[in-house]
Amino acid sequence: MIVLSGTIGAGKTSLTTLLAEHLGSQAYYESVDDNPVLPLFYENPKKYGFLLQNYFLNKRIENIKDAQGNPLNIIDRSIYEDLLLFQLNADLERTTQTEVDIYGDLLSNMMEQVDFSENAVVKTPDLLIYIHVSFDRMLERIQKRGRDFEQIDHDPSLFNYYKELNQRYKAWFEDYSKSPKLAIDGDKYDFVSNEDDLQAVLAQIDVKVNELRLRDK
Repeated sequence: MIVLSGTIGAGKTSLTTLLAEHLGSQAYYESVDDNPVLPLFYENPKKYGFLLQNYFLNKRIENIKDAQGNPLNIIDRSIYEDLLLFQLNADLERTTQTEVDIYGDLLSNMMEQVDFSENAVVKTPDLLIYIHVSFDRMLERIQKRGRDFEQIDHDPSLFNYYKELNQRYKAWFEDYSKSPKLAIDGDKYDFVSNEDDLQAVLAQIDVKVNELRLRDK
């Protein structure tokens, strides 16, 4: 399976849809608009942060299980990013380090190879695609999609959260070694609105997919 990664507003969901259409595969999406905990978290991160991370963990395991069987299926966001986000919340005192440590142990245990059915679930992706966007572009896209609870006007403290998150993602991707990976420049390529940019991004991914021979699996 192929997993998309990147900050809030990077364009993961859009590229997930476009890439699945291009590859003739199935897309599996992060639970956001139908997530009952997410708005509560933005209102009170200290109270709901731990609950939100466990909600996401459960949904990501479901997506991984459902995506098995086709190395070209696309998952919108990697399970490996969750600890990065939760640790940032602890560092900004939006949750506690104890909760992060407990969640980290839970994640580690769940990421061991476990037989959910007759066949073991393979949790490492065949390819991780990281969409990198600048901080300014990130803010622009967050504002454009208009979710009230994500807006800095709604909560000014989100400015520092978003800025630190954007910086940490760069280091996270550089250190990521669980699978083959590919970086897409989300500032250079407006793959949502510009067809030429989309084709350029899909061409980069096709080269990597062919290099890994995922179509032959």
